[in-house]
Amino acid sequence: MNTFPNFTVCSLWLNNMEADLSGFNIDAPRWDQCTFLGRVKHFFNITDPRTVFASEQELDWAKAVVEKSRMGLVPPGTQMEQLLYAKKLYDSAFHPDTGEKMNVIGRMSFQVPGGMLITGFMLQFYRTMPAVIFWQWVNQSFNALVNYTNRNAASPTSVRQMALSYFTATTTAVATAVGMNMWTKRAPPLVGRWVPFAAVAAANCVNIPMMRQQELIQGICVKDRNQNELGHSQRAAAVGIAQVVISRITMAAPGMILLPVIMERLERLHLMKKVKVMHAPLQVLLCGCFLLFMVPVACGLFPQEWSLSAPCLQGPIGTPCGPAFPWQLCIPVSTFLFAIRSESQARWGIE
Repeated sequence: MNTFPNFTVCSLWLNNMEADLSGFNIDAPRWDQCTFLGRVKHFFNITDPRTVFASEQELDWAKAVVEKSRMGLVPPGTQMEQLLYAKKLYDSAFHPDTGEKMNVIGRMSFQVPGGMLITGFMLQFYRTMPAVIFWQWVNQSFNALVNYTNRNAASPTSVRQMALSYFTATTTAVATAVGMNMWTKRAPPLVGRWVPFAAVAAANCVNIPMMRQQELIQGICVKDRNQNELGHSQRAAAVGIAQVVISRITMAAPGMILLPVIMERLERLHLMKKVKVMHAPLQVLLCGCFLLFMVPVACGLFPQEWSLSAPCLQGPIGTPCGPAFPWQLCIPVSTFLFAIRSESQARWGIE
């Protein structure tokens, strides 16, 4: 890997002559977003947990490079690899709407380290009521912070709305976990290990629609093929939010369904019985392995833009102006796929 200059040198470097790179669009995705594989590669790049450890100087350098590139002022001699690295850091740490630096815990690049710790402990400490309540609360608090950090600047969410969503999601998760724990007391042990997943799935079904209720009420932006805004559609918002719910549950499912099966068998081994203190760290590590792949896979399940024919839309804009004329729906990841993709920082000119 190339060694990139420190921020002081970069600051001077960026003030040099303009480079002849006017045709390069730093906001365009590197991979084809019309294909599932292309979207997965894109999200692998921006959810890379290694970017969490980037220094403040590196992040400031990346922002300066991206902003200069947008103005066509990239210095002579700049390599494509440096531009792409700057874009990766920028996408991982700065809000897609406001350009402000996000807190570390709320960034997409923190989804793997943060998620693996919380999920691992939820799966390990599921037997006692206090532990169930505590870790479900921690999980929903983490989700709330991610949602707040990646909130959509074009459709702001009020503090009251976020508080109500947080309270409802936490109550749903705790009630589901406690209720199912009581219901599964006489069931096989493996069934009890799946209770945390049921609680997480139930909370997502409540939390995401509540956090995005403004889009459900007002609709989301609909554009034609030429990117001309035509209005807002509530039907499009409902479709997008449903996809977010599916994506977030998909993100958690493999680890929270398969890992209990794996641990159930491992804990029968003589060696594992001797080192019970290692059970929790092992679950955290295995959760990290699942999430490392499932975060980008789940975020890439659905395209960030898609088309619906006019008859599928609601309201005045749903009146067709031609035979099956498709209007493109503007659904940025920052609006929906995070609160899951809570939103990933997709920046390819959707808004």
